[in-house]
Amino acid sequence: MNLRFTKMQGAGNDFCVIDATRQALTLSPAQLQRLGDRRFGVGCDQILVIESSSTPGVDFRYRIFNGSSGAEVEHCGNGARCFVRYVNEKGLSAKRSIRVETLNKQLELHLREDGRVSVDMGAPVFDLAQVPFDAQGLSPRVQAGFELWPLAELGVELAVLSMGNPHAVLLVPDSEAAPVEQLGPRIETHARFARKVNVGFLQVLSRSSVRLRVFERDAGETLACGTGACAAVVAGIRLGLLDAAVEVQTHGGLLKIEWAGGSAAGAAAGLDAPVFLTGPAQTVFEGEISL
Repeated sequence: MNLRFTKMQGAGNDFCVIDATRQALTLSPAQLQRLGDRRFGVGCDQILVIESSSTPGVDFRYRIFNGSSGAEVEHCGNGARCFVRYVNEKGLSAKRSIRVETLNKQLELHLREDGRVSVDMGAPVFDLAQVPFDAQGLSPRVQAGFELWPLAELGVELAVLSMGNPHAVLLVPDSEAAPVEQLGPRIETHARFARKVNVGFLQVLSRSSVRLRVFERDAGETLACGTGACAAVVAGIRLGLLDAAVEVQTHGGLLKIEWAGGSAAGAAAGLDAPVFLTGPAQTVFEGEISL
């Protein structure tokens, strides 16, 4: 089959975007892997599929497939920013704010006048069973009321949470010197994470600025990870290290994360306050591939 696609990127996190609003699209895992392959296909971190939605109040269905494995995943924040720019540029919606549904939640996406895109990523999830993370037999170290879970065999402590997909955040003194390629895959596939985990290596520069590298589940290190940036900032706020608005420096560019749930000023919002992600989203090129 011949497939039309649009290549897009958000802070260096790259995507193949496919419009399936007019007819159903069924691709096998092997075809999705071919599309995501950087040598034999187009190449991308994730494949984003836009579908119509029958849910009242929802504009589109937003499906995300891993470019390496072809597996459907729960969430992608940088992809969500590309999603709203795509539907606006392609005339699928004239609205600058849209609501979409993913595999397990609904998101509000906003195209701003300055060209950046903001996403209401929903509330973080701290219930370990929902991450999921098996903490049986572990004794956490508590900092500012938030747990850091030890993986003694790896010599690390992790903040664990979900942004609709699982995240483990590791505090490091220097993100550039962090052993991302060595520790990333060992934490990602650790037996305590039943569905694997995205691993963030977080360096705190100030209360409003951090550096971050993320080893993504089934993808390896990427230039940026939107949900990873959200998880890292939320963890930093819960640990008492960050304020409610933080700039995140990634290898792919700058992201802004805002969360009122853990700050003194926003305490009334509670831990179920939504996280807001703002950053760039750009079209790179369009094409057609035979799969």
